[in-house]
Amino acid sequence: MRDHADYLESVDEVPEPHAFTAHVRAVRGDECLVRFEEHDHGHARAHRDNNMRAAIIHVAADAAISVLVITGLLLAMAFGWLWMDPLAGIVGAFVIASWSYGLIRDTGAILLDMNPDRQLTENLRETIESEGDRLADLHLWRVGPGHVAAIISVATSQPRDPQYYHARLARYSVLSHVTVEVVPLSARSPTPDSP
Repeated sequence: MRDHADYLESVDEVPEPHAFTAHVRAVRGDECLVRFEEHDHGHARAHRDNNMRAAIIHVAADAAISVLVITGLLLAMAFGWLWMDPLAGIVGAFVIASWSYGLIRDTGAILLDMNPDRQLTENLRETIESEGDRLADLHLWRVGPGHVAAIISVATSQPRDPQYYHARLARYSVLSHVTVEVVPLSARSPTPDSP
């Protein structure tokens, strides 16, 4: 650990997910074990099961519409408010539309291969570039609830093979399938982004 007056910082790289045992020594040399487990950092988008979500929205919408229709019919019978039945239908349509919008937006992002987790992208970039290599290209896509596939292109001047990067990325349990391309750079060759 490195002392920063107000806090301690780990000198070693912290594994992903952040679940590990830390050995903490007090000033007197006493030792105790502390278990640290990661809390949710907003990776829920990569872990969400849209099929289950759609089923829940469908059942909840059916229940809500049934309650609205029964309430509308009872009010129409009791007070002669015949306009309550069409109003219940209109309100129900808005309820279903608002619930469905989020589901359509998220499933559309999956179908269009949009980046499922920007934080994971940054973590992968930091992991690859921490030893002087360059992340030339990165493509992530969701292949199932809690499973992300990646195609990674690394530009490096070191004699490293794809297995080296597979080992470095093994700590990311959400990565189910990783393809790594290594682009060797000689001292005189341009970087991948230069003309």
